Amino acid sequence: MSDRSFSLFKLSIAVACGLWLGFIAIVLSVWLASRYLPEQTVAPVARVVQQLGKPEVVAPEPPNRMFEQYQENLRKQEQQQTLDQARNNPRNLSNPKCQFWLQQDQNAPNDKSRANVLQFCD
Repeated sequence: MSDRSFSLFKLSIAVACGLWLGFIAIVLSVWLASRYLPEQTVAPVARVVQQLGKPEVVAPEPPNRMFEQYQENLRKQEQQQTLDQARNNPRNLSNPKCQFWLQQDQNAPNDKSRANVLQFCD
């Protein structure tokens, strides 16, 4: 029985020495590679090692862009309300220029027709 425990002890010491020597071999290889290989050869490996340690960062949309989009939507809503008021105002029925531009804006809406509706209609 003591012979068996002695062989387990030898096996444990052999495994520990193997692990230790493997660790020393890896450290020595890395040190030699960093010392004797050109900087250009080691640089991509160093970048990959750094990237493995960092999580990928996804940049959110800048808040200014979201605010600008919000302001643009408000401006469009306000303009649409003004156009609707001009269409529904009974005083504009007797204004030929207003009627013309309201018709133009209804058939082919664009910035020019909207601007002219706002200019010629009440």
